[in-house]
Amino acid sequence: MTGDRWTLLLLKGERSPIRQLSFSPRVIHFGIGGLTALVISLSGLAATVGMDSAARLEARRLARENVALTQELSDIQGRVNGLEGRIGELGQMDSRLRLLAGLDSIDEEVLQVGIGGPSHSGPEANPLWSVDSTRAKEAFAVGYDLNVLERRTSLLRSSLGEATDSLLAHRDLLESTPSILPTQGLLSSYFSNRRWHPIHHRPLPHEGVDIAATRGTPILAAAKGKVVHAANMSGYGLMVEIDHGYGYTTRYGHASRLLVRVGQSVQRGERIALVGNTGIATSSHLHYEVRVAGKAQNPMNYVIAETIP
Repeated sequence: MTGDRWTLLLLKGERSPIRQLSFSPRVIHFGIGGLTALVISLSGLAATVGMDSAARLEARRLARENVALTQELSDIQGRVNGLEGRIGELGQMDSRLRLLAGLDSIDEEVLQVGIGGPSHSGPEANPLWSVDSTRAKEAFAVGYDLNVLERRTSLLRSSLGEATDSLLAHRDLLESTPSILPTQGLLSSYFSNRRWHPIHHRPLPHEGVDIAATRGTPILAAAKGKVVHAANMSGYGLMVEIDHGYGYTTRYGHASRLLVRVGQSVQRGERIALVGNTGIATSSHLHYEVRVAGKAQNPMNYVIAETIP
């Protein structure tokens, strides 16, 4: 029915004439199609506007995050710079300690970069690179500095430990080395391989030094150690022997009285006996010996000059 038409009747009121509009099916189809297209267009426009608004919100959020990230990186870099200064001070302290401990200083180039080199990967390996290459470079720089600081810290920790151990051992050795004359008096006889003996009247080795002093003058330990003999010994009279460790022993002969016992620990300068003339002696004096690995040494080679009366 190609001649069929659609008729639309319009009524305004009871007395108004009826208006009649007639449309062909083709016009109706076009009208429906146009209306559908309009609805679709409006829907698409609304969706586009909504997506654009969401995109702007997301962009603002990302911009805020970027600002916060930039500030955080800046703060971290500032803290890294502060750490570099403090680690530099530790490096100077380490050099002084190593000098006191008798150790060579760490090579300056080694101290600057620590042991080993940084990673060969560049900022391109950072996940930020595909998003923001500038931030990726900043993050890489901070990570690089932290890596260097970690290696320098590890190196200094090891070096300080070595210097501390050496200082402690060195200090213990110094404290155990006889370095003072044990009593106040006058050096009356020196160390000699052939000294004319005042009693035996023939040349004999004199394995120590004699210090003439008034009876009862305090005799002091020449270094820290442990008493291994405190009794009468042939020729020495009342005698104290101290083992200082490191192969050092000292003997203090002709005492009038002993103030220590075997097994007792003593410190340098501690009173161990009183001067006398027991044993083979012609007058009141102290016979003082230093032995290293059991062999008698000249005590004056160990005495600090300022302590010689």
